[in-house]
Amino acid sequence: MDSLALKLLLTPALVGTASLAGRRWGPAVGGWFVGFPLTSGPVAFFLAVSQGLAFAAAAAVGTLIGTISQAAFCLAYAWLAFRASWPLALLASLLVFTASTVVLQPVSLPLVPLFFVVVAALVVALYLMPKASAPATPARPSPRWDIPARMVVATGFVLLLTAVAPALGPRLTGLLSPFPLFGAVLAVFAHRLQGPAAGAGVLRGLVLGLFAFGAFFAVLAGLLERSGIGPAFAAATALTLALQAGALRALRARDRAGSGRRTRSPV
Repeated sequence: MDSLALKLLLTPALVGTASLAGRRWGPAVGGWFVGFPLTSGPVAFFLAVSQGLAFAAAAAVGTLIGTISQAAFCLAYAWLAFRASWPLALLASLLVFTASTVVLQPVSLPLVPLFFVVVAALVVALYLMPKASAPATPARPSPRWDIPARMVVATGFVLLLTAVAPALGPRLTGLLSPFPLFGAVLAVFAHRLQGPAAGAGVLRGLVLGLFAFGAFFAVLAGLLERSGIGPAFAAATALTLALQAGALRALRARDRAGSGRRTRSPV
């Protein structure tokens, strides 16, 4: 199965699962789920198999750098959601992602310092995210076509990006790999159906998930050529699962604290 077929199969499954998770446990958990490299990880695997370990490792470095652009998108949309309609917030935040990608394209650092730069950028983004909590209940019920529409929109984006990616080379392909496809879809629907706080909640969860996402590609970049495909992906997956477990605990602790503050607030 090639990377295109893999994306076409996994894209609707990922968006549907993340949407259901967000509906069941809240928007932030949906965003956290998107932080797993469930499409970009398998694509990196097929790059290693078909294009070679050096190509895949270079693309992994680009994806690690591109994590900063995805965090910039999250931060921009989360703030704009409280000040603009979702189409304007989406357009402006995608422009922020694009500008960040252009700025970061010539960046060249050794892997370890680069990873710490990415972590620092994520910490800053998380600190600067709006502090408003998501509403306890949806502002209006989700229509039946909600999740299927998300899946169709996300798959359409994947088709477009996959069509142009082979001509870009490993560096730019990696930089564009963190394109906020799923985060944008989930945030827009949460924003439209539940209000700006819910949209921002999705993106806060996604930023927390990006620590594990960045770690996954840092491990791949460091181990692929040295250890081979199997050990590199095994180590990257183990670290990602551990970090995502910690991020989920942090989200739940924050939700409990927010619920406690709302309970103690005077009516």
